[in-house]
Amino acid sequence: MTRTALLVMDLQQAIVGRVPGLDADFTPRLARAVAAARTAGVPVVHVVVGFRPGRPEAKSSPLFGALPEGAFTDGDPGAEIHPDVAPRPGEAVVTKKRVSAFAGSDLELVLRGEGVDHLVLAGLATSGVVLSTVRQAADLDYRLTVLADGCADRDAEVHRVLTEKVFPHQGEVTAVDAWIAGLG
Repeated sequence: MTRTALLVMDLQQAIVGRVPGLDADFTPRLARAVAAARTAGVPVVHVVVGFRPGRPEAKSSPLFGALPEGAFTDGDPGAEIHPDVAPRPGEAVVTKKRVSAFAGSDLELVLRGEGVDHLVLAGLATSGVVLSTVRQAADLDYRLTVLADGCADRDAEVHRVLTEKVFPHQGEVTAVDAWIAGLG
């Protein structure tokens, strides 16, 4: 029996604010997906970037080590999950230390504990957390669905290539509204 979870990845204030050209309907569209998942009893897992004070785990990373001091630590308002998709009490919030949702996190333990074998992915950015998570999840034998309009990237062409040419080889690619329609 398939058990699905919706992963909402890197929808943090600082990240949402750094994706140029993000359409005004992006976070409301994801909010619809989150609401539909909750109604259907599909677990919603929020995946965020986070570091402890002093960010020792970020220093060896060319990407994360270049961030300003205090970025994505407790108290950083940019680390907050966007209010349109904020977690409800009881929903898992998984903190990762690298690009993939699995890297430096307990995501796999959370998913296995819930009996999840099908992941529905949404997040920022398509060429970052979504791509890295798709690859790692496929290697871990999860069934995958990517919500193409629930992802975005700084480069629209990269987003298009990934959602139209790369991700379909790993799993299903669909739109938020089509996924929601299939829940009922």
